[in-house]
Amino acid sequence: MAACRGELRSPAANSNNQRRMNMQNIHKDAQFMIKGIIRDNMPGTAVENALRAHNFRGNIHMVAIGKAAWTMAKASCGFLGDRMNRGIVITKYEHSMGNLEKCDIYEAGHPVTDENTIIATRECVKLAEGLTENDELLFLVSGGGSALFEQPLEGITLDDVQSITGRLLASGADIVEMNMIRKRLSAVKAGRFARLAAPAKVFAIILSDVLGDRPDSIASGPAVPDNSTAEDAAKVVEKYGLKLTSLQRKYLEEETPKSLDNVEIVITGSVRTLCESAAKAAAKLGYTPFVLTTTMNCEAAEAGRLLAAIAADTRAGRNSFKAPCAIIAGGETVVTLKGKGRGGRNQEMALAAAKGIHGLKDTLLFALGSDGTDGPTNAAGGITDGNTLTKLRAANIDIDKALANNDSHNALKAADGLIITGPTGTNVNDVAVILCR
Repeated sequence: MAACRGELRSPAANSNNQRRMNMQNIHKDAQFMIKGIIRDNMPGTAVENALRAHNFRGNIHMVAIGKAAWTMAKASCGFLGDRMNRGIVITKYEHSMGNLEKCDIYEAGHPVTDENTIIATRECVKLAEGLTENDELLFLVSGGGSALFEQPLEGITLDDVQSITGRLLASGADIVEMNMIRKRLSAVKAGRFARLAAPAKVFAIILSDVLGDRPDSIASGPAVPDNSTAEDAAKVVEKYGLKLTSLQRKYLEEETPKSLDNVEIVITGSVRTLCESAAKAAAKLGYTPFVLTTTMNCEAAEAGRLLAAIAADTRAGRNSFKAPCAIIAGGETVVTLKGKGRGGRNQEMALAAAKGIHGLKDTLLFALGSDGTDGPTNAAGGITDGNTLTKLRAANIDIDKALANNDSHNALKAADGLIITGPTGTNVNDVAVILCR
């Protein structure tokens, strides 16, 4: 990965920055950045801008799915007012923030579909199937929608969906690979929901949590033609050694919709805007920002070790980065589960970096999930510095054993290294930042 953005500063400006930063605490800087990153990526303004540019025809109905569904729906309700007939919102447990006028709000399971998902999706299907050419469906989509929006195909059970999802999560499959399988077992993914709404028009506003902003992979593309093929799905099955029933294999061999004529989509927000927000916040604090990549996609622990090596080289003057600097990497890593601990990809990344930055002064790394929930925990991510390894040793925690057991959450908790934000109302991938003051 190579640096792709920075700012040239004069010696006098750098001197002033250094004096200012000597009075700062690097952990306070990290907290300032985290708050700014989340604030800048709330979807409300982007949703309103998309609605303002769209010419609605007919009666307006709304379905919102995903971790950011409530926030996107709130912005839409405020903008549309009395023009909206009815809305249905499906989001993750504890991600709803109150009632919305004319909306039925459901909370359901994530990252694994549960019974409430099926119940809520059934209501959306009823709404879609009742629409006519005089109606228009506003469809608000955000990350997490693959688990939160589901009606299995005939013969596929909830247990089937849960089992396959769980196996894919544990295998280290990335989001595109996971959704390639899940959409082929669903009656609402891969453009099938938009077909149910025909002849009504569908206007989809999509908040991207997929690298490259592939609309057919975001929430498994309920209103988007599928670009993947049955052959692609077969390769995923073989790659991860998935054991499937004959019926499941039959559905995977069938092609998904490749065209739709009743859909218009707009993509708002992505990991690129997440990294831009991190760079803006860093610059306000006097750091020179560099964006390494917006497509980080590898094992979380390996990403942590790589970023720690970059931090160590920066401190030793072995690369082109000069303190004070903020080195930024966006994307979505994966964790191949081998242990029985608790954690998430961002916590694992931060913990894996602790060895490499041990003893480094005024050096810190944080890894943040923009939705506020990292894996099956209440943390949004993790933060480590030059003293983290010392704290872990004092707590009798072996960092290598913790990583082998995928127990980053408990290790970071002992070292006061958890980032806790609560559900944020947005979801545009993850960002990791090295701060060298």
